[in-house]
Amino acid sequence: MDKESLLRLVELLHKDKDIDKDIVFLGIESALESATRKHLKTSEPISIKIDRVTGEIVAVQGEQEIDLSDLGRITAQTAKQVIIQKIKEAERDVIYNEYVDRKGTIVSGMVQRFEGPAIIINLGKAEGYLPKSEQISNEFYRPGERVRCVVAEVKKVGHKVKILLSRTHSNFVRQLFELEIPEIPEKIVEIKGLVREPGYRTKIAVFSEDPNVDCVGACVGVRGTRIKNIVDELNGEKIDIIRWDDEQEVFIPNTLKPAEVTGILLSPENQVATVVVPNDQLSLAIGKRGQNVRLASKLAGWDIDIITEVELEREREREEANSSTEEGVGGTISSEDDAGKEVEDAMLSEDAGSEEVEK
Repeated sequence: MDKESLLRLVELLHKDKDIDKDIVFLGIESALESATRKHLKTSEPISIKIDRVTGEIVAVQGEQEIDLSDLGRITAQTAKQVIIQKIKEAERDVIYNEYVDRKGTIVSGMVQRFEGPAIIINLGKAEGYLPKSEQISNEFYRPGERVRCVVAEVKKVGHKVKILLSRTHSNFVRQLFELEIPEIPEKIVEIKGLVREPGYRTKIAVFSEDPNVDCVGACVGVRGTRIKNIVDELNGEKIDIIRWDDEQEVFIPNTLKPAEVTGILLSPENQVATVVVPNDQLSLAIGKRGQNVRLASKLAGWDIDIITEVELEREREREEANSSTEEGVGGTISSEDDAGKEVEDAMLSEDAGSEEVEK
């Protein structure tokens, strides 16, 4: 390869693959050194340097300069294979470094093909892998369809980079909120907690230190436009936006929304909250298959027991009845004790009278 062709190759790889020029030069130098050492069958150090401006190649073994044109076609072919390998490794490293920095963020791509239940998504410079376990259960995809996912994991596999994507991860919803609600990246509104059952329901707790900012209203948007965009992206998944509060007496009832709560009793020693709801709110508080209370419990970090107002009233009546019974039993015992004392006193009086007669 002449000097001009070498420089054109380096420039092409730099522009097309976004590989740093110096990395390409170093790869070619390493490949030529390896091929030359193998051809000459020597353990003596061999140094090959390429001028970054002119493309001129200088090869030295010890103190002696080597003419690379004398190495033959086989050596050149070996060097070419090593160069290709080095370039693939450099290309892999570029893709890896780009996407490892994007871990936890949203990427957009096109459905390219299916590998069993998994989907391969074309991200442009790389391919993303969306396994069945990371797909929302009620969604279906077609080739050519655009889809957004969050980058869950990035790892090197041989000469390739495997980019694991997810639509079920909680970070996917978190990132959608950051994209749709500018107050979140601006730190005006803060996401304090987020729990999710993909495809069914998400609960997200938000907070703002600015008293003039309605954190829930900011997330909902004018006429619900902001939250609608997020729900549409999640294919209709329900989202409960909850106002964060440091006081558990306030926050735990909030986590059970949309159900209404009329009372709460906390047991901090075992992290259990007993919550009272109206009779007609019980099923709403529990949710389908216990989903609402389960997510509320995860978000609050407390075990939540739900009882109705009727159940609470019955429990109070039962306690009052038990208390009355205990008082009644105690009174009877006291009367029996008094009667026994009177009998004992009478017997003592009789004994005293008998003693006086004998005298």
